[in-house]
Formats: sequence, structure tokens, C-alpha cells
Amino acid sequence: MKKLKIPHTFTIVLIIIVLCAVATWFVPGGEFGRQTITVDGSERSVVVADSYHQVENVPQTWQVFAAFFRGFERTSGIIVFILMIGGAFWVMNATKAVDTGIMAFLGKLRHLQQYRFFKVVGTNNLIIILVMIMFSLFGAVFGMSEETIAFVAIFIPLAISMGYDSVVGVLMCYVAAHVGFAGAVFNPFTLGIAQGLSGLPPFSGLEYRFACWLLLTLLAVAFTLWYAARVKRNPQKSFMYEADEYWRQRSQSENDEVVVKSTKFTWFVYAAVSAIMIFLSVKYTFTDITVGGVTRKIVLFPVFAAIFLLLGAYSAYKSVHSFILSLLLMTVLMLVTGVLGYQWYVMEIAALFLAMGVCAGIAYGFGLDKTVRLFLEGCGDILTAALVVGLAGGIIIILEDGKIIDTMLYGISQAMNGSGQVGSLGVMYLIQNLLNIIIPSGSAKAALTIPMMAEFSDIIGLSRQVTVLAFQFGDGFTNMITPTSGVLIGVLGVARIPYAKWFKFIVPFVLFLIVIGFLLLLPPIFANINGF
Repeated sequence: MKKLKIPHTFTIVLIIIVLCAVATWFVPGGEFGRQTITVDGSERSVVVADSYHQVENVPQTWQVFAAFFRGFERTSGIIVFILMIGGAFWVMNATKAVDTGIMAFLGKLRHLQQYRFFKVVGTNNLIIILVMIMFSLFGAVFGMSEETIAFVAIFIPLAISMGYDSVVGVLMCYVAAHVGFAGAVFNPFTLGIAQGLSGLPPFSGLEYRFACWLLLTLLAVAFTLWYAARVKRNPQKSFMYEADEYWRQRSQSENDEVVVKSTKFTWFVYAAVSAIMIFLSVKYTFTDITVGGVTRKIVLFPVFAAIFLLLGAYSAYKSVHSFILSLLLMTVLMLVTGVLGYQWYVMEIAALFLAMGVCAGIAYGFGLDKTVRLFLEGCGDILTAALVVGLAGGIIIILEDGKIIDTMLYGISQAMNGSGQVGSLGVMYLIQNLLNIIIPSGSAKAALTIPMMAEFSDIIGLSRQVTVLAFQFGDGFTNMITPTSGVLIGVLGVARIPYAKWFKFIVPFVLFLIVIGFLLLLPPIFANINGF
């Protein structure tokens, strides 16, 4: 029997774009009226109730090719982000600091196996559990999404070194973050906007949302541990076994720790970064961290400066690899602080990792010219993933230009009429899951759907809080399969996992989460839950 050949990701995206173009010839055109309102200090364009009207559709033909160009324009931020992250980590990987650090870390963990607790639980399992809880919290609290692209390059080598595959590395950070994103407790990009558009108190219904987040996170951890154990028992069971040869070769080349002594360049970078940290600690002594609508002034940069002055000096004295790992640690701390305290997005995060890559290259002794060459090599290596993100952006362009995206929304929203509370809630939830495939932006989808659905909820006597929860779940789970998500395509590009293979692997788990999500929507209908 001839083996089924899986199409290239480019081919899949192209087929979807063509199908959308064909739909513009048959689906009637339509538009909603929109108005601009202010939500939490930001202006949002929202749908006006009962404003849908038909317009002349605009069949798309040659515009398919123009959609590629405009898709690159629309997703340019993510594309540049991927290229800069790829280049920065290529420089970092060339120093072998991460590989050496991983091997040293695993070596220390093996010594813990002599203790009964670690022997029963398993140190590898403990690492997976702790990492996934951390990333799930990041997704639930500040909506971590694009940031996971950078972390994939760290956790895949770790997973490979522990005897797993690249899929486990993606599950540990990307899937964990998006499960947390779906079960958001304080996520301002989905929960905050949706509650604001619904006229609900910011981040209300905390208790039940936390219970939902906890259950979803436990399910994701259990799924990852099951798959990881399966791969550990028989590595050939992994559908990425052959493709992971790239990661295994990198890991095997660093099985022995090599201590590389620091040079004058290492100390130069230490002095330069220390000066910058001291400057930041003086200029930004206090940082306003906002979580759950509560803002607190915290002394962060002075603490970070003190940590780096001590840790950086010790690590530079120990080896250049240790020093580069301390740079990576400070980068992660700065990332979390920037996102929570200064509303950083892809531009600032990309700049931060670029600075890390340059500092790592110079500290290792590559020199500026070789560092730049390595950076460009990394950009070239990740270019395919960046191009796919731009191509996927063309899908939305075709639907919008064809004037059918509002028609699709209006048509499926009519299915809610006469369905009762449970039926209507189920239809709302289904709509949000389906819409996420063509509109992966949570904030955009909230502005498009929440005003209408909140009004419909009032008519049938359904809590607006439950409507927001349906939006929240529907927006989160299908993020892990939608081909229009620049984050997903970027993560898979870095991991070197073909989209078709990933879809086949993850879709049963996503469907399982969708079912669990619907079951979690039911208790607030039949029980008196605080905030609902």
C-alpha cells in the first residue's frame, strides 16, 4: 500500500486561501455596523446590535496573490520577531552554553534519584510538571503567547536530552501556555477585554475560573506525561523520530561538559550589562505590576541589578558558558517584567533577545563580525517558518476583502435562536471555536462577537459571565490547531515539526479539551456560583 504523502505547510495554506477565494463567489456579502468605544482606557471597534445588512460581495480571483503580500504586511511584526529570535538563538547555540547547561542540570538531577520521593515521582516527570505549571500560569495571568516561540528553542533540547522528542518540548511550553490562556484568570488580552465589553467587573468570577484553570492544567500535564513516557519506552514510536535527528546530533555533540574559561571579552560584556542594569535600577526604581486589576509598586530592577552583579561575576569567573546562561536568566526576568509592568509586545521582546544574542556572541569571543554572520545564518534557518506566517495572514485578507466574514458570523449566530439556555450556550461555544480558526486574535474576536452575544444572553436569561467563559474557552483551545495562527506556525517552524503531523497528533487532545470546556460551562447555569 502506497504511503500517504503529507503536503507541505505552504501547500496546505495555499489550498485554504484558494477555498476562501472560491467561497467569496457563492457566499452573499454582508457587513455589521460598528462603533468605537473605550474599554479599560483603550479604544475598541465593536459591532452595533441588529446592524447586519447585506452588501455586494466582492469575488476574489487574482487577489489571491495580492493576499500573500498583504498577509506579510499584516503579520510583519510576528515575521520579524521570528527572524530575530531565530538569529539570536543561533548565536546562543553556537556558544554551546545551553547544551552544556542542560547536561550539567540533568547530571545534578540524577543524583536526586537516590531519594525515595524523586525515585517514585521521577526527576524527569517533576521537571515536566513544574515547567508546565509555570507556563500555564504565564498564559493565565498575562496571556503568554508569542513569547513561547523563543522558549521552544530552549525546551526542545532539554526534552531531547531527557530522552524524549521535540513534541514534548513543544508541549512543555507552548501547549501549557495556551491551555493556561484558555483557562485565563487575569489575561488582559481576552478575559479583560471580553468582560469590559460585557460591562462586567474586571476579572470577576475569579474562584470558578481558577478551578477551571487548575483542571485544564492538570489534564495538559497528564497528557504530556503519558506521551513522554510512551516516547521514553520506545523512541521509534515518536512520529518525529527521524526528523528529530537534527536535535539529537546537536545534543550528542555536547554529551561531555567542556569548561571554556572566560576571556577579556566576557568581562567586558559583564561590565557593560552591569552598567545598563545599574542605570535601569536608578531610572526605574519602582515598577507598577498589574495583576487581576490590582497594581502594586515593586522594586524589581534594583533587585535584578544586584543579582546580576553577584551572579554575573561568579559565573564569569567559573566559565564563559555559565556567564552566558546568566545572561539568558536575566533575559527571561526582564521579559516577564517588561510584559507585566511595561506592556511589552513583540518589538520589545525581539529587541531584548537580539541584545542577548549579541552579548552572548561577544562574551564567547566570536567578535562582532562572526556574531553578525551567525545571526544571519539563524535568520536563514528559520526563514521558512517566518514565510508561512505571512502566507497564513492572507487567509483573513481574502475573507475580509470578499465581504463574507461578517456574513459567516451572522449566519452561524442565527443558529442560537430558539435553542434554550444550554443549547444557545453550546452554539455560542461552537461559534467561538470555529471563528478562532479564521480569526486567531482573541481581542479582535472579542470586539466582534461579545457585544452581540452579551445582548443575546440577556434576552434568554443567561449570565453574561458564562458567555464570556464560552468565549474564553473557544478562543483558547483551537489556538493549538488553527493554521492562521502566526504563533503556532512560528513554534512549529522553530521545532521543525510539519503542520500536518502536528495537527494529526494534537487534534484528539484539542477535541477532548473542547468537550471538557463545554462541561465546565454547565455548572454556572444550574448552580449559584460567585461572580456568575
